[in-house]
Amino acid sequence: MARCRTFRYQLQPTSRQRQALEALLGRQCELYNAALEERRGAWKWNARGVRYVDQCRTLTELRLVRPELLQNGVAVCRGTLRRLDRAFLAFFRRCRAGETPGFPRFRPVSRFDSVQWEDRSGWKLDEAQHRLRLLGIGHVRCKLHRPLKGVPKAITVKREGRRFSVSIRCIDVPADPLPASGRSVGIDLGVANLLATSEGDMVFSERFGRAGAARLAAAQRDLARKQRGSARRRRAVERVAAQHRAIRNRRQNLAHSVSRRLVDRYDLIVHEDLRVCSMVRRPSPLPDGEGGYLPNGAGAKGGLNRSIHDAGWAELLTMIAYKAESAGRTVIAVPPHHTSTTCPECGHVDRGNRRSQAEFHCLACDHRDHADVNAARNILRAGRARQASVCGGSR
Repeated sequence: MARCRTFRYQLQPTSRQRQALEALLGRQCELYNAALEERRGAWKWNARGVRYVDQCRTLTELRLVRPELLQNGVAVCRGTLRRLDRAFLAFFRRCRAGETPGFPRFRPVSRFDSVQWEDRSGWKLDEAQHRLRLLGIGHVRCKLHRPLKGVPKAITVKREGRRFSVSIRCIDVPADPLPASGRSVGIDLGVANLLATSEGDMVFSERFGRAGAARLAAAQRDLARKQRGSARRRRAVERVAAQHRAIRNRRQNLAHSVSRRLVDRYDLIVHEDLRVCSMVRRPSPLPDGEGGYLPNGAGAKGGLNRSIHDAGWAELLTMIAYKAESAGRTVIAVPPHHTSTTCPECGHVDRGNRRSQAEFHCLACDHRDHADVNAARNILRAGRARQASVCGGSR
């Protein structure tokens, strides 16, 4: 089955190409803010909405007034206008859903870090020469660390500190199925142990955010002492951003390795249907919503929120889902209710069965197990039951 995938590669521009990319970001930021001002003014003074198509038509007139804005092609300008249009669509969606709206805001140049080409015009990838040709910038060296699959349709060039990367969106990406293993697993996510499987395997949480907190705090204190607008402050900002990126990269590396190992080993992967965003807002300390024990060092809801964010559950589940789809594996999400307080041997459900963060002791049949492994076994059983009901209903 053909799929859509995004492949990300590191760019290695020369000094002149780097300056050209920085100038491109500045011009597109100006276009973004001007288009936002046009929408705000049209509604404020004429009660009239401005659509994406309307603003695309003005690019022809803009070529005569500000030709430098279109020196990199009209495709990148359309990508900037599409980005603003998506921001407004998300704003209206949140309004309808009763969420905090978050009206689109003007963007400073320092925080406008990406530009998009929404079609094939204005760029071309030469895989043989490892070069990405961008109109108005030239042939930029691209580190193709893995082969590109499918048909490239659009790209996004992003700045991270002094580095640039390109994300290439492809369609018709062929699947890469793995041979069947005949094994199934349930996984329980936590903060003390990042992951526990129904077979008793544990992946301990590295807590990269906590490990890098001292270096990050030192960089932030150094930033607070710098005068606004100075060159030293700009360098201090880059050091703080570099610390954040280092923590993120370590967390992503662990999530990639764990998800790949699970997809390679098991045909069926069952996990809890977690609402991570809701969990860090409401005072429910455990994934199953049943109360219980805080992890060591948390002590309060704020500490638990930091531990949940540091674990990166949502990112790990996303990686498992897309890798399993490509490999032909099955992933099932089950409700998390009572998974940590149910005995898998006799089916007894009681909050008292969960003696501590790591110990499960059934009050009915005296079954003992690690609390996370016990929850993973219940998750796997619920997943198999759901799979059997779906297969039975489809016949």
